[in-house]
Amino acid sequence: MAHIDEVLGPDDDTVTFLQSRAMVYVTMLWVIAAVWATTLVLFVLLRLALGDTPSADDVVLYVELALTVPVALAAVILLAAWNRLGWLHSSMRGLDFAATGRRPVHIPWAGIEEVALRYRGPFTELMITPVDADFVEPGGGPGRAPRTRRRDGGRAIYLVDVGLMSPAPSVLLAELHRRLPAKV
Repeated sequence: MAHIDEVLGPDDDTVTFLQSRAMVYVTMLWVIAAVWATTLVLFVLLRLALGDTPSADDVVLYVELALTVPVALAAVILLAAWNRLGWLHSSMRGLDFAATGRRPVHIPWAGIEEVALRYRGPFTELMITPVDADFVEPGGGPGRAPRTRRRDGGRAIYLVDVGLMSPAPSVLLAELHRRLPAKV
């Protein structure tokens, strides 16, 4: 059995994964735009069903709203989360990570039972299962509690959004496989 303080690599062997603000903005933009455009189309169809035909001025207003609201809303959301985007550090000491808007967590390599990716594309999540809750060292600072999901027996699994992190989730999985070959 591995010791909790086991060092798995040289001291300068740290790899950092960060969420790109530009990628977060663009992803929020297209998601908000899709929802907003669908809502506007449904509103116009409802007006037509009720017998109220939109005028040319109304159509121009709807096009303006379709173009400006998603841009402004995505910018406001990004500004609110500007310094609180998710990150992950893989070093000889273990895995340090924080989901967007959450407090950081440290788990030593010996304390990780399993890691896995779920979902695809920009919504990819890294699931980290600790061996025991005693191995998890939550960090201080602002933000909500670390993002977890309960499994059988009430065990906590930690979740981190990695779909928009740079380098890509495939690089993250390769790094974790290098550090934990039997647990990925």
